[in-house]
Amino acid sequence: MTEFRKGDRVRWNSHGSTAEGTVLKKITSDTDEAGRTVRASPDEPQYLVRSEASGGTAVHRPEALRRA
Repeated sequence: MTEFRKGDRVRWNSHGSTAEGTVLKKITSDTDEAGRTVRASPDEPQYLVRSEASGGTAVHRPEALRRA
């Protein structure tokens, strides 16, 4: 599993195209982020990212992200 840190630039697939943005934080416990409930743990983290294009936030599993 690839690890990311706050401030890392990443890209991901979004609605048939590629989006780029920045990692805001690593999520390692169940919480509410980006308008939804996120199920995460230290063994299965998720990442809160901000899109450069829209400024919106989203949560992604590490396998959905690539370094930009």
